[in-house]
Amino acid sequence: MTLPPARDDVMGLAEGFAPVAPDAWADLAAAVVNKSRPDDRKVDGAGAREALASHLPGGVDIEPIYWPQPGAALGLPGAMPFTRGRGPRNPDQPWDVRQLHDDPDAAASRAAVLDDLERGVSSVWLHVGADGIAPGDVAEVLTDVMVDLAPVVVSSTDDQTAAAAALVAVWEAKGVDPTVVRGSLGHDPIGQVATVGGSPDLAPLAEAVATCTDRFTGVRAITVDTRVHHDAGASDQDEIALALSTALDYLRHLAEAGVEPAETFRRIDFRVAATADQFTTIAKLRALRRTWARVGEVLEVPEADRGAWVHAVTSWRMQTRTDPWVNILRDTIACFAAAAGGADAITVLPYDHALGLPTAFSRRVARNTQSLLSSESNVARVADPAGGSAYVESLTDDLAHAAWTWFGQLDAAGGAAAALAAGTVAERLAATSAERDVALATRALPITGTSTFPLAGETLLSRTPRTEPTGGLPRRRDAEIFEALRERTAGGDVSVPVLALGSAREHTARLTFVTNLLGVAGIRPEVIEVDGPDADLTAAQGSPAAIIASSTAGYSAHAEASVASLRSAGVGRVLVAGKAAELGDTTVDGEVRDGINIVDFLAELLDLLGAPSAPQAGADA
Repeated sequence: MTLPPARDDVMGLAEGFAPVAPDAWADLAAAVVNKSRPDDRKVDGAGAREALASHLPGGVDIEPIYWPQPGAALGLPGAMPFTRGRGPRNPDQPWDVRQLHDDPDAAASRAAVLDDLERGVSSVWLHVGADGIAPGDVAEVLTDVMVDLAPVVVSSTDDQTAAAAALVAVWEAKGVDPTVVRGSLGHDPIGQVATVGGSPDLAPLAEAVATCTDRFTGVRAITVDTRVHHDAGASDQDEIALALSTALDYLRHLAEAGVEPAETFRRIDFRVAATADQFTTIAKLRALRRTWARVGEVLEVPEADRGAWVHAVTSWRMQTRTDPWVNILRDTIACFAAAAGGADAITVLPYDHALGLPTAFSRRVARNTQSLLSSESNVARVADPAGGSAYVESLTDDLAHAAWTWFGQLDAAGGAAAALAAGTVAERLAATSAERDVALATRALPITGTSTFPLAGETLLSRTPRTEPTGGLPRRRDAEIFEALRERTAGGDVSVPVLALGSAREHTARLTFVTNLLGVAGIRPEVIEVDGPDADLTAAQGSPAAIIASSTAGYSAHAEASVASLRSAGVGRVLVAGKAAELGDTTVDGEVRDGINIVDFLAELLDLLGAPSAPQAGADA
């Protein structure tokens, strides 16, 4: 079979443009970068590349532009190395639309499950245990489910054996042909230890695999769930490496119990986090399949069994409690990325998941997000729609190689369970979290509606809280450091005087910047317009702090007198929006500008203003 010849007309957009080599492009980029730089800070082409590059936590660099690599083999979906997916997709149902249910009220969960299945969801995910549905209630929750049509999977953080047994009992009680049942028993003992602590009990794995092999042949026994690592701060490459290492621990244990690697491959699936960083999510799923297929190749697993079955779940770590409606946008991007990355099943967490148990409306939005993307966006009309992109292919390679390197180190140190017990995993994830915290605090990684463009005067949504697991790795959402600041002002009106110097043309930009920054902590700016010597500074009298905001020209005309007036009014600290150097000889006590650590700045400002202390961090984890 030969490929049809390339069509000449698809290149019409590039006609008339001379091709530009990478070095020539870099020189052109340097000319643009240098326009705003003084002579002593001008860069060459290499410097322009560095200036325009970005850096992901964990050590992966993102170049400003990517060039196709001559001779690069793209491969095909459904074949080694499975980077491009497990095979062609069904346009009518390109992936399994899977909804999570964890409401301990069995009647409420039963109604929610039926509601979802009647309105677009294709499979059911029950979280079972002390932080979810009781094992004894699983049968009631699944009363209305036709298990020969709808796959069911279970997960648990405290009793995976009981959760699996409850699901098997339902399948048996319904009397359906066991060979047509689909789902997963959800065994993941190392993941359980990562979540709640303790030592992993791998003994139930062999019996679980045998149950699937002998009776429920379409069911998987093991789910390697790396979301606990993601929620503890793991980078994408960390998540892949830990998935591989955990799965290899299970493979080795089962091999000792007499289970062939090929059978174990057929009984394992992976559950990973999908984030609003669209391209890294696409690349992560592709890199996971590629590296897992390589493990299968080394173990001489038949090629047809090497493709990783992946369940992508929109990230809890990326969700916010403040302005939670923005989570709908985050979830949509993450869902699209999971679909483009070839996920076999996708779960969109409701936009209010971080606040507690979802409502019927938030579940509807979550499932319809998937329905819209699968039915209306055409993202699944082809397998691996991002394949061939120089950026996506390069990023896939970078993540795969970085993950493979740490996977090798973990294996040399005894595997995932040993590294978890030794504290190696916690140490690695803490280092990545610390790197991400710096980017969050300086807003190099902005959180819309929380660290940027906060919703002024917001009343937080109220939801029934869920029971959260304790112990294990520390789980934390990215927004918590900002939400803690907002909680300090939730009980009252906390304000700071802001002097807008000069005309609106001069002060509007920086006044807007200051207003948004203060809003991150729920601080109200008390704006005082100053456009002459007779400004009324009564509102600033005796204030612990005040901020002046204007352009360089406005500072030149008004800063000296305004700062002197503020000090005469007994203001404790005078801050400038922008750089202090713009004020010439006028001295201030600090700067409010882009690039500062706003968490430290706002916490210190709240202390000055007498706001209550922050609550204990991680209270919802």
